[in-house]
Amino acid sequence: MATALECREALTTFSENLGKASGNAHAAAQLDRSLSCWITDLDVTFTGRLRDGRIQELVEAPGRPAAKAQIRLALAGDDLVAMVDGSLHFAKAWGSGRVKVEASILDLLKLRSLL
Repeated sequence: MATALECREALTTFSENLGKASGNAHAAAQLDRSLSCWITDLDVTFTGRLRDGRIQELVEAPGRPAAKAQIRLALAGDDLVAMVDGSLHFAKAWGSGRVKVEASILDLLKLRSLL
C-alpha cells in the first residue's frame, strides 16, 4: 500500500509533467481551478490549486475533503502512484471505478487531454 509521502511525490511528479505538457494538454493544464485528491485507503486528502500549468499550494489533511473543490478525485494510493508512473491508464481506472472524478462538464472535457 502506498504511503501518504508516496502519494505526495506522485502528485508532485504529475504537477511537473503538467508543466511540460504541449498542445491540447498544455491548454488544459492552464486551467485555474481548486483541486482535491482524496486517497481513500489512507483517508487523507491533498488539496491545491491547478494554476499556470501546475498544482500549487499542495496541502495534506486527514479525512475526506473539508471543502468542495472544483475538480475532485477519489482513489487508492496505489492507483494514484500507478497512474503517474504510467503502469495504470486513467481511462481503464476510471471505467472500472477505481478512480472517481467530479468536475463540471466543461472542465471534464478540458481535462480529458491531461488524463
